[in-house]
Amino acid sequence: MTTPSTKHELLHDILKQVSRSFYLTLNVLPIGVRDQMGLAYLFARAADTIADTDLIDRAERLKYLNQFREQFMTARVDREAVQEIQSALVLHQKNSGESILLQRLEDCFRLYEEYSPDDRQRMQWVIKVLTEGMEMDLNRFPGQSSDHLAALSTLDDLDRYTYYVAGCVGDFWTRMICAHRPTMGRWDVEEMAAIGVRFGKGLQLTNILKDIGRDLHNGRCYIPESLLDEVGLKPADLLNDNSLPKFKPVLDRLIRMAVEHLDQGWIYTMAIPVSEIRQRLACIWPILLAGETLRRVAVAPDLLDPAVNVKAPRSEVYRIMTLTTLTCANGFVATSYWNRVREQVVSAVEQSPQSRLA
Repeated sequence: MTTPSTKHELLHDILKQVSRSFYLTLNVLPIGVRDQMGLAYLFARAADTIADTDLIDRAERLKYLNQFREQFMTARVDREAVQEIQSALVLHQKNSGESILLQRLEDCFRLYEEYSPDDRQRMQWVIKVLTEGMEMDLNRFPGQSSDHLAALSTLDDLDRYTYYVAGCVGDFWTRMICAHRPTMGRWDVEEMAAIGVRFGKGLQLTNILKDIGRDLHNGRCYIPESLLDEVGLKPADLLNDNSLPKFKPVLDRLIRMAVEHLDQGWIYTMAIPVSEIRQRLACIWPILLAGETLRRVAVAPDLLDPAVNVKAPRSEVYRIMTLTTLTCANGFVATSYWNRVREQVVSAVEQSPQSRLA
């Protein structure tokens, strides 16, 4: 049995260390579903840490990632397998939070075993899909620097990738919320889960666009070669900052795509009953912050520079949180904010000379 102190350490202290800004979203969720979401995030983060431990070779990472996934596909957790993962990876972590998370992986699985079979099944599904996406990522991008740059081939590949790493979370989120919040009884779960997938894809596409330079530096080009071909570019050309004007039509197209996904996320959010203030806030915040990020991406002159970190400043994060919290996630106020940010993003794209030429 997991003690209250152990549970608090896992779902508050450690979660806060490894989830960064997403902790705000998780922490505002209503009691009764918050812990399941937090634990699922810890497992997803642990899997991501396994996949990203570049101090061990790719074959070993794939081995341990599969070993980790297997724990969600059997009736009982294999403690020896979990300990083997810990022994192989803990010492190689550069981030102290990720190291602590791996050290406490057995505690995470003990807590997981205490949840209902239905909750475990939902967690099993999302971790299986997420780790399949991580495996796809490891196989698609064999290098670890710009010297071994690889790229996705088509828009379908990009769509599939955003589903695996974030879209599936929208599905999981919907089913978990509907299972635990009686007020969601009027929702068509299948329909809203599909919209939730679009929500997740929009957030992930935003992350891809803001991190283009850093990902290229690490040998990963998530911009499909088919789109680059249309403007006469190759993935390696994006390593040159001077390629940004020529790349701009592709960037603008992907920004529009992200906005369309986030529009679906907004429909999802406004469909949440007004009494579910915490749940609404948990969806409003990431959409508004994604919009603010896209606005900055659209006009960033040095987007391809790996040293540049394009994101909304902390002051903007607190402003969004304060405004929406003080107005109790009021739909009119929040929608007015989203419409304003959305218009700014679209305007920045439409005013781009390169975009008009596309």
